[in-house]
Amino acid sequence: MNLSNTDITHAAALPARVPVSCPPWVTAIPARWSGSSSALGSILGIPTEKPSNALGQHPPPVATSKEEQDRLLQGRPDQPQNPKVLRIAIIGAPNAGKSTLCNQLLGRKVFPVSQKVHTTRCKARGVVTHEDTQLIILDTPGLTNPCKAKRHKLEEAMLTDPWDSMKHADLVLVLVDVSDHWTRNSLSKEVLKCLSQFPQIPSVLVLNKVDLLKNKFILLELVTELTEGIVNGKKLEASSAFKDNSSSSARSPVQITQASSPEKGDNTWDNSSDVKASESRLGTEEVQQPKHYGPRDLKNMKGWPFFQEIFMLAALCGEEVDTLKRYLLLQAKPGAWEFHSSVLTSQSPQEICNNIIREKILEYLPLEVPYSVIQVTEMWEEGPSGELLIAQKLLVPRKSHMTMLIGRGGKVISRIVQEAGQDLMNVFLCDVRLRLQVEVKS
Repeated sequence: MNLSNTDITHAAALPARVPVSCPPWVTAIPARWSGSSSALGSILGIPTEKPSNALGQHPPPVATSKEEQDRLLQGRPDQPQNPKVLRIAIIGAPNAGKSTLCNQLLGRKVFPVSQKVHTTRCKARGVVTHEDTQLIILDTPGLTNPCKAKRHKLEEAMLTDPWDSMKHADLVLVLVDVSDHWTRNSLSKEVLKCLSQFPQIPSVLVLNKVDLLKNKFILLELVTELTEGIVNGKKLEASSAFKDNSSSSARSPVQITQASSPEKGDNTWDNSSDVKASESRLGTEEVQQPKHYGPRDLKNMKGWPFFQEIFMLAALCGEEVDTLKRYLLLQAKPGAWEFHSSVLTSQSPQEICNNIIREKILEYLPLEVPYSVIQVTEMWEEGPSGELLIAQKLLVPRKSHMTMLIGRGGKVISRIVQEAGQDLMNVFLCDVRLRLQVEVKS
């Protein structure tokens, strides 16, 4: 095989724009909401409510041409009679699962996902439209510092985009990877600094990858540490008496008795959850309002004491994502839509393509090698049968990098082409013919 110029083509076939069955995240909204299905609702012993009506239709495909996407983005939104909107910033440490959660909320994979850090390189917006409500999801790069940004050759936007997203947010989701035992017991200083800079924005704690925990006992401990023992303005005091009685699940992993006044009696909820606490008490004393903390204050903080809600989920497999989605839809306030209902993301089709291919490169190349690959799109056009024809050149700095990217017998580059082509087909809902060419850049 000639390593100086390797060309791999893959055709992903699907009848153009065909409807497909609804995915598992198309769920339902209860008639009313009081936090009853969140993890905080579980902690407080509030009974769950069964949903009553479907969340909506299958999400729209992304336009295959930049002109069509620009027309939708720049055109006037098709406003309903009483529109509502909620702008959501999702922040957290790199590789916490922010893009995975965004994709699940949207119902279609439009943001790149990889096990390597810094897969998301700049902010992008996803749009969920349901009936008269529009959620605008701001997927941001993981909060990092200048030293790490330099090591991974990250753009300056990687440092500023999360902060810019917070300026436009109505609500912020703080995502924590509970499977990472090195970082899960405290929020990063970058996250705490970001929350402290915008104390007026309501914040929600989301514990992700709960399904990977073999021992669910630690979840209550994590909640206490990450919230400084305060949730929704009340002090939380919980004992550590537990009983494990079922297999791993992300669903309502904590069951606690809520302290109540003598005239109202006790309110206990049992939903056959994985971890049960025999005693817990939610204090009623008032706590201080959110404020701006200085560097000295943040140095001694492990958590944020001003979260309004807690959710526990497994974004990768979609467990409990519908619960969070219902909550977000019902937090929306009256306001004009920013996007047409046919818009799924603010990204151009070419940006989506670049991100998906780069995601695969990150997965298959070791260490820091993927971060030096340059992508050049040489062809983007519609074929004679309506298929999308894409040709992209991948430029690498060294011949050894090209050898790794191609793989023995072309296996690595072939897998990248096949998997990226399949993802692109699912994004655009049409046939996709993808060709990748690998060269050493001069």
